[in-house]
Amino acid sequence: MTRTATAAVLALTRFRLAAYARSHRIIQPFIGLLAIMIVLYSTGVPSGQELPTYSDSAAMLVPVFAWAVRGLLDTEPDVQRLISVTATGRPGREVTSGLLAGASVAAGLALLALLVPLAIGFADFPSGEVLAGGAALHLLSLTTGTALGTLTSRPILPDPAMSTLALLGGYVTILLISLAPLTWLTVPVIGWIRAAGKPSFLTAALPALALITLAWCTAALVTYIRLRRTHP
Repeated sequence: MTRTATAAVLALTRFRLAAYARSHRIIQPFIGLLAIMIVLYSTGVPSGQELPTYSDSAAMLVPVFAWAVRGLLDTEPDVQRLISVTATGRPGREVTSGLLAGASVAAGLALLALLVPLAIGFADFPSGEVLAGGAALHLLSLTTGTALGTLTSRPILPDPAMSTLALLGGYVTILLISLAPLTWLTVPVIGWIRAAGKPSFLTAALPALALITLAWCTAALVTYIRLRRTHP
């Protein structure tokens, strides 16, 4: 991508983030984040349970991230989206800016989910290994949420009710399938929770879980990009 194209994508990304902030749609996923944090941290997390709690947080936040990404992509009217395609020069640049903006919003929420417990949720400050594990889990969560949010956004599913049902149904389906012993069948959300309580999580379990998660998310995002060719 040329410097001009990169500048156009970044400018459109900033425009979308500003429009999303002005629309107040961020309030909905923020309330979801707040509710999950209250459930997880209102009674305090005892020493040694920080990483398992982070894994619970990552698993529960997938639909929140998806909701945030979908909300951002739905903020722009259809006509404005076509104008954005024209302004950036190519449809792929408009799609890229949407993915960047959505992932940025999800990343901001994930950062709050990581940092707030350090001040009010944990009895003891966690080790660097725990923080790295928590960051990795929330990165996998926001990637999963971004993929799910894009596939249920208005360019793909114009009907709001159908879009909401698809988002929630997709998340529930992921949870149910990930209960199976074969972790590669879907994004292993339950696998994150099961593995976080075991020793050597970072070196033993996380690489395989991350590979499976990123493979499914890549497939979902490629599907979204292909569908956008017929759903501008």
